[in-house]
Amino acid sequence: MARALGVGGVFFKSPNPDKLKQWYVRWLGFASEEGPGVAFTPADLPLTAFCVWSPFNEDTQYFEPSGSSFMVNLVVDDLLAALSQVREGGAEVVGDIERYDYGSFGWFIDPDGNKVELWQPG
Repeated sequence: MARALGVGGVFFKSPNPDKLKQWYVRWLGFASEEGPGVAFTPADLPLTAFCVWSPFNEDTQYFEPSGSSFMVNLVVDDLLAALSQVREGGAEVVGDIERYDYGSFGWFIDPDGNKVELWQPG
């Protein structure tokens, strides 16, 4: 049986994809690559990072205050600095930082209104 090995990408609609991509390049250090997306390789990630695939119940409040039906989780190397940067870039930081054995989490609403979760493994 063939099996899935991980998440190969996150794809979603945007009213202005180029503008949104440039916002992430500026405020979260995404690579400025040709084409519509950005590639993250395993070498870019801390050894303790991993990828989660997790459907939520349709009545979840975890994605609020975004009205989107999805939420992206991004691995970061410095959660506090990343939250400060996106705030400086005009994003709304939401909720309080949560800390667990496997890392710390923070959230913001991006320019398109999507809730984004930032994870610093630890």
